[in-house]
Amino acid sequence: MSNRRGEAVALAGLLAAAGITHLVRPGVYDPIVPRALPGPARFWTYASGVAELAVAAVVAHPSTRAAGGRAAAALFVAVLPANVRMAVDWRHRRPTKRAIAYGRVPLQVPLIWWALRVARADTAGRLSR
Repeated sequence: MSNRRGEAVALAGLLAAAGITHLVRPGVYDPIVPRALPGPARFWTYASGVAELAVAAVVAHPSTRAAGGRAAAALFVAVLPANVRMAVDWRHRRPTKRAIAYGRVPLQVPLIWWALRVARADTAGRLSR
């Protein structure tokens, strides 16, 4: 497996795992849904899980990988408000929980970078063929 393909497979796996946990354990995610979103938090938890699974599938397939990488980057940007809310809401929790909540915010930067790298690598690979 090439490094480029391995990165894409790993990104697809991360997105799929996140999507599955949103659908199987929605109660973990409901409290961090931004209050500004209309409707029940559970809807947004399920919607984000379905979106993660869909983007994982697009990243996993070679013919749609570049678009999938861009979609993954957009998804990572879209969930940033939930991570910020978690950091704010968890600021008085135990240090371990605070560290998890605070760590999720800057983690979005390398995730976005990774997704864009997958998109660019696939586009460059197709152009060189």
